[in-house]
Amino acid sequence: MSEQKTSKHSIEEERVLSFWKEHDIFKRSISERSEGNPYVFYDGPPFATGLPHYGHLVASTMKDVVPRYFTMRGFRVERTWGWDCHGLPIEAIVEKKHGLKNRQEIEEMGVAAFNESCDAEIMTYAEDWKQVIHRLGRWVNMDEPYMTKDLQFMESVWWAFSELYKKGHIYEGYKVMHVSPALETVLSNMEVSDNYSDLTDISAYASFTLTSGEYEGVKMIAWTTTPWTLPGNALLAVGNTIEYTLVVFEDAKYIVAKELLEEAFEGKEYQVKSELKGSDLVGASYEPLFPYFADHKNAFRVVHADFVTTDDGTGIVHIAPGFGEDDLELGKKEGVEPIMHVQMDGRFIPEVEQSLVEEGYDVKDWPVKKKDDNMHVDIEIIKWLAHKGKLFAKKKIKHNYPLCWRTDCALINYATTSWFVKVEDIRDTLVRTNKEIRWVPEHIKEGRFGKGLAQSPDWSISRSRYWGTPMPLWRSEDGDIIVVGSVDELEELTGTRVDNLHKHIVDELTIEKDGKTYTRIPEVLDCWFESGSMPYGQMHYPFENKEKFDRGFPAEFIAEGQDQTRAWFHKLHVLSNILFGMPAFKNVIVNGIVLAEDGKKMSKRLQNYPDPTEVMNTYGADAVRYYLMTSSVVHAENLRFKESDVDEVAKKFIAILRNVVSFYALYKEHDDGREASGEHVLDKWILARLNQALATETEAMDNYDLQAASRPLQHFVTDLSTWYVRRSRDRVKTDGEDQKEALATLRTVLDTFSKMIAPFMPFLAEMVYQEIDGSYDSEERPSVHLEMWPEAQEVDETILEQMGEARALVSRILDAREETGLPVKQVLGSVQVTTPAGSVRPEIQEVILNEVNIKEMHVEEGELSAKPDFTLTPELKREGMLRELSRKINGMRKDAGLTIDDRITVNVWSESTEVNTMLDEHEGALKDAVLAHEIVRAKPDVDGVQVRIMEQEIELGICD
Repeated sequence: MSEQKTSKHSIEEERVLSFWKEHDIFKRSISERSEGNPYVFYDGPPFATGLPHYGHLVASTMKDVVPRYFTMRGFRVERTWGWDCHGLPIEAIVEKKHGLKNRQEIEEMGVAAFNESCDAEIMTYAEDWKQVIHRLGRWVNMDEPYMTKDLQFMESVWWAFSELYKKGHIYEGYKVMHVSPALETVLSNMEVSDNYSDLTDISAYASFTLTSGEYEGVKMIAWTTTPWTLPGNALLAVGNTIEYTLVVFEDAKYIVAKELLEEAFEGKEYQVKSELKGSDLVGASYEPLFPYFADHKNAFRVVHADFVTTDDGTGIVHIAPGFGEDDLELGKKEGVEPIMHVQMDGRFIPEVEQSLVEEGYDVKDWPVKKKDDNMHVDIEIIKWLAHKGKLFAKKKIKHNYPLCWRTDCALINYATTSWFVKVEDIRDTLVRTNKEIRWVPEHIKEGRFGKGLAQSPDWSISRSRYWGTPMPLWRSEDGDIIVVGSVDELEELTGTRVDNLHKHIVDELTIEKDGKTYTRIPEVLDCWFESGSMPYGQMHYPFENKEKFDRGFPAEFIAEGQDQTRAWFHKLHVLSNILFGMPAFKNVIVNGIVLAEDGKKMSKRLQNYPDPTEVMNTYGADAVRYYLMTSSVVHAENLRFKESDVDEVAKKFIAILRNVVSFYALYKEHDDGREASGEHVLDKWILARLNQALATETEAMDNYDLQAASRPLQHFVTDLSTWYVRRSRDRVKTDGEDQKEALATLRTVLDTFSKMIAPFMPFLAEMVYQEIDGSYDSEERPSVHLEMWPEAQEVDETILEQMGEARALVSRILDAREETGLPVKQVLGSVQVTTPAGSVRPEIQEVILNEVNIKEMHVEEGELSAKPDFTLTPELKREGMLRELSRKINGMRKDAGLTIDDRITVNVWSESTEVNTMLDEHEGALKDAVLAHEIVRAKPDVDGVQVRIMEQEIELGICD
């Protein structure tokens, strides 16, 4: 990014920030609205352990635009900031800080010390966040935030959990789930679904020798992409109706599926001996591949399974019930318990590890899947198979594999106990109540979110971690459960009052009841359970604010990124439906991702994006906000951030509107405060355009379509400046009724437009609004953000159509001038135009002729066209001279710093007959054009033109 400069607009934005703070404008925007008319929105809280980026700026701007709009619609919109405090991101920082490698080292440090260290890291960048959010112009209460680590928030989470338990929606189950070996904890489907990567692995074809049945002594070949699971093999599965082939290869007999024979024996010479069905193999036993669990009950048999196919592999499936969902279910059906030869940290259990190490295989302290070396253990297992004569073949494969969202290590499927929320039973309800929600963009409703609801699995909510909300479950030795739903209930059961609900505190508390001792189960809740409980947690419901909560639930509005369709949005919806039988929110905007300009992910390491604070200081926060809100990022599409586009907003919107305001301010003293009548055709047109833009914006805002609401604002500013103000300059400069009508119209337009841009560009809106009044200290008009939203009046479609036609004619005439090379300053005598109606209103004709510098218009019926007469008479040439001379003198007035109140004496000397004739004919017009009280025609000391201002003489040096 090039060297930055703070813009004038950015400096004035700082002034506005001070004004808002000094006059408590944000607080007043809430307090001056009735408590009985609430508009509730939920703010998904960020972590303060990293700096805000453009993705946060998108979300924060959306969360500011909508509340500002509905505040101006008369609603009371309270806005409380929140901090996400628990979970793996904080734990990872503390582990790195203290050099902790695993759970054992955390527990050696002490859970209390570990949690206290987590607590200390939470607010690392809180002040940086405050500065950025403040500079962005977002109004939100960051001084009194809710925090997910606070007792009140955690107590509401306990309440939510206890209510789910009472309703029968919590259960403990034994399932195969994704486990992160690095974190030694279960992950939910949601945490896994969006983090897959292509990994190169090594697969194995292992041979299993049958020990009974018709084919005793024959080897069955099973293919696996996870050789590390082979020590946990318990069964082989075939399909009853699948055709298999028995072949001889190198004096041994093998069985594989007929359809997969060529693939399995690729490059090998073999003899086909016979064919058989899978049912011929079912019931046979085989020699355990590894010797460690040879006595395992009901194991090492060939069984039928419906899921066996001939799509790939060998048609024979290795079954390890501890490490696959289908495997576990088949094991249950066949009465085979899982063989758990791997621990949750991904390492082999001691007896397996020790045996392999003693045989010379390098598996000591190696997880079966390690980041940056995911094949190491698989290779060692393949070496063992080869040494024992049980490896038929091996090959590398590339497949899409799930990674841990925190550590990027490969996950493993692992059968373990977890606590679940029942979701599958209420899928239909979730889908039905989703129909009540407005989604922007709409396709998310039935698409990404709706499909996710329809396929929602039960939600694993227990985590074998430390820094989080402890599960409020106490269990006795005989398995009896007590669920605690509040601090008071905990005190009643334990006799101890606590002011901290974290693990290292509540784990010390036991419950004595009916002669039994209950201790808390060790897990903490999935942090997404906290996120889903946010509506209740932020208000400490139901312990406080019950009436207020009931009045504002469900929330009117939420907004976050597309990834939250499976995360925050989903969890809010699930918990709300179970607890209250309804959605948690009514309207939601889903944003996409902000990428670097080259389309890559923004990276601090690559330095491929400009610093957000520097960009706001350079172009103004308004420019950043408007650029983001007019982009497709607010429609869940990705955006390549371009600094040049922000610059364009600053130049083509902010600077232009400020110039219009400056023009009004120059003549404001002549504004008598009257209502705009709209009698002049230009006034009528700009008021119609204003109401047209307002109606469009209002409808789009009511539909939460920020892109559709914001884009018309840019078009209106362009029309206001390049057409209305441009064509009204002479009216405004000339004393009289028309001047006052033009000023009244411009004031009305600017005042209304300041309200229209207030949600999107709050600083610019305040500047425009205050300029209309002329101060920042008016109690009658304290701030645009305390105003009510303007109501669109009926739009005069006729004048819009007629003026649109007029501008099209102007464009055609100017194009014709450009083709001939004749500049606009040269007056032309006439233009022949055709219009579908065969007429142009006289007042619109006047506007067109003034714009293109032509004296007369002749109109006929036909397709829209314009043909100027380029014949130049001497009279026309002299009028061109007058226009050019006026332009130059007015340029010099501007350079001299003159105002419209300064009247000048112009001394024009020329020996040209044409120039003097022009002065004779148009002296009065020249005086009016340059605000001169006298035109002198005396030869000066130097050739050119002199301008005298009172006592002062300025030599302009314009030679004829």
